[in-house]
Amino acid sequence: MTAGPLPRLIARLIAETGPMPLDHYMAMALGHPKHGYYMTRDPLGALGDFTTAPEISQMFGELLGLWLADAWTRQGAPTPFVLAELGPGRGTLMADLLRALRAVPPMLEAAEVHFVETSPVLKAAQQEQVPQATWHDRIDTLPPQPLFLIANEFFDALPIRQFVKTDRGWCERHIALGEGSTEDNPRFVSVLSPVPLPSDDILPKAARSAPIGGIAEISPASLAYADEIATRIRDHGGAALIVDYGHVKSAAGDTLQAVRGHQFASPFEAPGEADITAHVDFEALGLVARRAGVNVHGPVEQGEFLRDLGIDTRAKKLKTQANEEQAREIDAALKRLTARNEMGSLFKAVALTPQDAPEPAGF
Repeated sequence: MTAGPLPRLIARLIAETGPMPLDHYMAMALGHPKHGYYMTRDPLGALGDFTTAPEISQMFGELLGLWLADAWTRQGAPTPFVLAELGPGRGTLMADLLRALRAVPPMLEAAEVHFVETSPVLKAAQQEQVPQATWHDRIDTLPPQPLFLIANEFFDALPIRQFVKTDRGWCERHIALGEGSTEDNPRFVSVLSPVPLPSDDILPKAARSAPIGGIAEISPASLAYADEIATRIRDHGGAALIVDYGHVKSAAGDTLQAVRGHQFASPFEAPGEADITAHVDFEALGLVARRAGVNVHGPVEQGEFLRDLGIDTRAKKLKTQANEEQAREIDAALKRLTARNEMGSLFKAVALTPQDAPEPAGF
């Protein structure tokens, strides 16, 4: 079977220039303008490859909307302000969030909705859900106003670099052509750079003492986003809520994974056809945000966070207006979002606020 255009393109680049750093491979696999995974499809839902919290239940977006309303009120209700979402999927979260903000008419009136999104397929879906939004390819083009921002399952899809500890030092992982590769059917394998890092300063401190064979991950793109968000909140006010899966403390370990058709797959098989992600290093994001001059709250587990915001009460209210089957669906959604053996503990919430702002709800 002949491979698609993206694997053949990546194979040609490797053949011409040598093994490709992992972050370059991820960036092409997910974001190539013509053939990247996110550029060519709607990956969400039963017919896609994965399901996010907003697609599971309206309760998620509603509660995040009320969280933003509380943060906005605590900061003196600035007007106007940027209401932004990074990687907004189909626009479901923002649509639910805006519906919840009907309870706070002055905020809804002051909000200028902005999306940071690169996928033309998803932009079209977002246009149907939130037609009043303004779209950006990059975060640095958002207006210089108070920023109230949501990023749900955004950071996990940003490219990472991986380094393996060897007896020569830390060597970066690259992607090369494997044995049996052909022009029409390339096979990709991971290899190590023959030249170790001159210094381990770019690696998390907690990972540097790993034994031989240990793996350290960094995400320069994630740190750049965290710095940009924090700097804007420091300079203009606002709040950011980041919800994603990952680890509270930096540590050694390989978290690279791919999902296709709701099943785990190899990240190196059929690039452009699977979602490739890595766990978010919340400690690293927090360090960058604090250096930029904002307060960092959390991380706290998603289940604990949603319960503190009142998801149980919201579920009970929804069930009073539901039939028996709908009530079972609400209970199932509540369990999936909050149970420790579901999304409740793997996913974490982190908030960024100005240094002089009150502590936000849920933390």
